[in-house]
Amino acid sequence: MTATFAAQTTDTAAISEAYERDGYFVLKSAFNAEQIEKLREETLAICSGERGEIMGADIVSEGAKNAEEAMQRVLAIHFPHKFSEVMRSTLTEPAIVNALRAIIGPDIKCMQSMLFVKNAGKPGQAWHQDEFYIPTRDQSLAGVWIALDDARIDNGGLWMHPGSHKHGIIWPTHNHGDARFDSSQEAKDFPYEREGGVAVDADAGDVVIFHGYVLHRSLNNTRSEGYRRAIVNHVMNARSLLPWTLGFPPQPRDDFRDFEMISGEDPYAWKGKEESLIPFLRPEDPAQAARIFGAVMQKLNPG
Repeated sequence: MTATFAAQTTDTAAISEAYERDGYFVLKSAFNAEQIEKLREETLAICSGERGEIMGADIVSEGAKNAEEAMQRVLAIHFPHKFSEVMRSTLTEPAIVNALRAIIGPDIKCMQSMLFVKNAGKPGQAWHQDEFYIPTRDQSLAGVWIALDDARIDNGGLWMHPGSHKHGIIWPTHNHGDARFDSSQEAKDFPYEREGGVAVDADAGDVVIFHGYVLHRSLNNTRSEGYRRAIVNHVMNARSLLPWTLGFPPQPRDDFRDFEMISGEDPYAWKGKEESLIPFLRPEDPAQAARIFGAVMQKLNPG
C-alpha cells in the first residue's frame, strides 16, 4: 500500500515529486487552531443564512429550530467565497499558494469553492475525477481540500487511488445505486479495485492537494454524532482557458471568466471578468438535485 506523503510547507521539491508520482499529498498544519475555529464559526454563520442567499437552502432548512439544526442538515454549499471574506481568505493562504506554485506554476486562478459540512449520517462521494466536471485545456486542475475537523475513515475522510492521474484518461461514469454516496455519478471501468485505494487521514488544519485526474472518493459519515467539515477550492493554471459551463448554460463557452486570481497575473485580463456564479446547496439525492438545479438555472437564465 502506498504511504501518503506528508509535506512541510517549504519542501517544494518533495511536494512536486509526490504530486507527479501519486497525484496528491498532504500539507501538514497549513492552518493553525485559531484559523480553524474562525472557519468553523463562519460555517455556522453561512448555513444559518447570515452571509446571504443560498439557492436551495430552504429545501433542507425548512422547520429548523435554530442555526445548529440548519447546519446539521447541510451536506455542502458551492461557492461560499462569493459572499464570505473568511472563506475567500483560504484561497490565498501563503503555505497553500507556495505549494501550488511548485506544481502548477506562477499564475494560478480559482474558479470554484465548496464548503462541506457532512454531519453524522451524511453521504460521501463515489470515485470520481474533478476534471470530469471542470475540464481544463492543460490538465492543470487541482483540488485544495482543507480539513476543518480531523478526517478519518469512519467520518468520511478522503480516499485516493495513487498514480491514477498518470493514465490521462477521463473514465466513463454511471449511476452507482450505493447508499453510502450522494447523487453524483461514479467513475467506472478504471483498472483499480472499487473498494481499494488509500485512506488519507488529515488532521484539522491539514490540506490535501490533489490532481484533477486522480480518482478519489469519500465514504459516508458513520459516526453517531459530529461533523467532517472541509473547504475545497478548485484551482488551475491561469495561462489555460477554461471551457466550463457548470452544466447549466445551454451553450458551451470557450473561457469561463468568473474566477479569483490567487497568484501571479491573468494573461487574458483584456477579456474582462464575469460575475455569474451564485452560492447554492449541493443536493444529496436526485429529487433534491432537480429542485436545486432548476432554481439555479432560473437564476442564471431569467426569462
